[in-house]
Amino acid sequence: MRAQDTRLLKLRHLHTGERIDVVYYRDGDYDPAALEKLNHFLRDHRDGSVREIDPAVLDYLHDLCERLGMTKRVSIVSGYRSPKTNALLRSKSSGVAKRSLHMQGKALDIRIPDHRVKSVAKAAIKPRRGGGGSYSRSNFVHIDSGRVRSWGA
Repeated sequence: MRAQDTRLLKLRHLHTGERIDVVYYRDGDYDPAALEKLNHFLRDHRDGSVREIDPAVLDYLHDLCERLGMTKRVSIVSGYRSPKTNALLRSKSSGVAKRSLHMQGKALDIRIPDHRVKSVAKAAIKPRRGGGGSYSRSNFVHIDSGRVRSWGA
């Protein structure tokens, strides 16, 4: 990444129906107002709680979209999750981590239009910049700014 680049995310939240197009980084700096908008957009849709989203996971998503040549909106399945929401989801599925990085604002579950889950997951894990994996049955890819690891791809 160059210091002069501009980073734009075009997102659609599957649970709220909201859409956002936001330049969150320009000329070597993150835009605090844009990051606040993203924090709100990626809030826990179940209880409305907001947490700061790690810019590293936003950059991960941005770079993935560039690698895939994305021009369409990325669908957000899950951004921030409160501990209460995470516990609720854990009680319904074995695929939800007890210490999920979603609770730290460091993870996103996404769908990329016109791309298969497995191919998105492979593109996500190739640069080895954090966690990434596919959930084919649920039709989404997980990316996070935690330690490098992968699954399902």
